[in-house]
Amino acid sequence: MTDNSSTASRSKLSIWLQAVRAFSFTASITPVFVGAMFALSHGGEVYWWLFPLVVICSLLFHAGTNLVSDYFDFQRGVDRRYTFGSSGVLVNGLLGPRQVLNGGLLLFGIGFALGLILVVVRGMPIFWLGVVGLLGGYFYTGKPIGYKYVALGDFLVFALMGPLMVIGSYYVLTGDYNTHVFYVSLPIGFLVAAILHANNLRDIAHDTEANVRTLANVFGLKAAKVGYYLLVLGAYLSVVIMVAMQVVGPWALIVFLSVPPALKNLKTISGAQEGRPSEIAMIDVQTAQHHLLFGALFTIGLVLSAAI
Repeated sequence: MTDNSSTASRSKLSIWLQAVRAFSFTASITPVFVGAMFALSHGGEVYWWLFPLVVICSLLFHAGTNLVSDYFDFQRGVDRRYTFGSSGVLVNGLLGPRQVLNGGLLLFGIGFALGLILVVVRGMPIFWLGVVGLLGGYFYTGKPIGYKYVALGDFLVFALMGPLMVIGSYYVLTGDYNTHVFYVSLPIGFLVAAILHANNLRDIAHDTEANVRTLANVFGLKAAKVGYYLLVLGAYLSVVIMVAMQVVGPWALIVFLSVPPALKNLKTISGAQEGRPSEIAMIDVQTAQHHLLFGALFTIGLVLSAAI
């Protein structure tokens, strides 16, 4: 049961920050910064005054997705007191289900409304990117699709929080698109997919119990481990290929400073055992921290490549 005295002593703001899982926002900020820093190499004018608005819209969509996800996971019995991954506000009675759902819809609405400013400046391509982002966020768990529950989460999270966000950020700032932007988005997409995949690998037993299909529980623990290895390897390999193809400058190789935590995470994943999820309870958070470090280094590499 929830400690009522402890709950009563907490502010509403702290509870809502827990509900939106503010600690996870680096996953949506990183691709925006990567797209923005790649814009430094753009030959034309860059509308930097739009950058704060892009960040705000991205955060609102991410927060809305987290709230809606909590609501539907709770309704389906995916989130329970003994499971991992949710914010915990519903299973611990800190907020009501309708509050959480309405909060998510409100954040989606505000994000979409602010995004219309970007549409006015850059035109209909941004409108359709926004629509894709909104629908992708809601239907991650929302009815009637809930693609998270049918083993499509890894693919769509890769697309939505990798290429879509990097390309969207770059396009808003420059009004332009080229295939190099897509290539630059790939390592970020690989690692954001690795965050979700790590979460699903840890939760194989719980997701199976809740009748939720993910790539991890469809293919099993051993294959899921290989999938995680490939996602992390793909991030580094894609940077090496981009440097070799002169898509980005050699300074991008600075991302290899993030190899030590990557190896630590790989070791943790390799030691995962069936029926013992508590031993890798933090692997999704650790993968998110690696995603942030890699993204920050990649951003620095892009800036240095543009400046030198």
